[in-house]
Amino acid sequence: MGRKVKLDRTTAAVLVVDVQERLTPAMPEETLERLVKYARATIGAAKELGLPVLATEQYPKGLGRTIPELRELLPSPPLEKTRFSCGADPAFAAALEQTGRRQVIIVGMETHVCVFQTTRDLVAMGYEVHVCADAVSSRTEEHRRVGLELCREVGAIVTTAETAIFDLLHEAATPEFRKVAPLVK
Repeated sequence: MGRKVKLDRTTAAVLVVDVQERLTPAMPEETLERLVKYARATIGAAKELGLPVLATEQYPKGLGRTIPELRELLPSPPLEKTRFSCGADPAFAAALEQTGRRQVIIVGMETHVCVFQTTRDLVAMGYEVHVCADAVSSRTEEHRRVGLELCREVGAIVTTAETAIFDLLHEAATPEFRKVAPLVK
C-alpha cells in the first residue's frame, strides 16, 4: 500500500468542488446543511494550518457562483471549469501542481459526478485523495452513497471533515487546536 493515509499539513491541500448557488436547492436539506458546516470547518482549518485551498465552479454561467457561506472564506476566486473532473481541467491541474501538495482533501458536490470523477483522475495522477463523506452531497442519498463507494474503489480514502481536521492537528495541546476545534462543534 503506497498511500500515507495520515494527513500532513505540509503536504495536504483542500479542494472545494462546485458548491454553487443554482445546484444547492436540488440537494437534500439535511445533507446540504452538513456539507456547508463541514466545508466551512475544513476551509477554516486549512487557513489556520497554512494549507492551500482551491475551489472550482462548474459552468458558473448556468449554475451560478459558489454559495456565499463558502465563497467568503476562500483565499482566492474559484476556478471556472466545464469538465466534470477538476483533474481533467488544465487550469485546475496546473494550479494544484503549483501548490506542490500531494494530498488532496475534497469537499463539495455532486458526489457521484464531479467529486467522483475528480477523485478518479487525481488518484490516477498520483495524488492521495481524502473525500470527506460529511462534506459532500448529491441530489439523492443513493447517488451520494454510490459516489463515495466509487471514490473508495478508485483508491481514495473516504473520511469525514472532523477526522481530517484532527488528523492534521495531531495533538490537542497547541494554539492551533484551540482555534480550529470550535469549527467542528
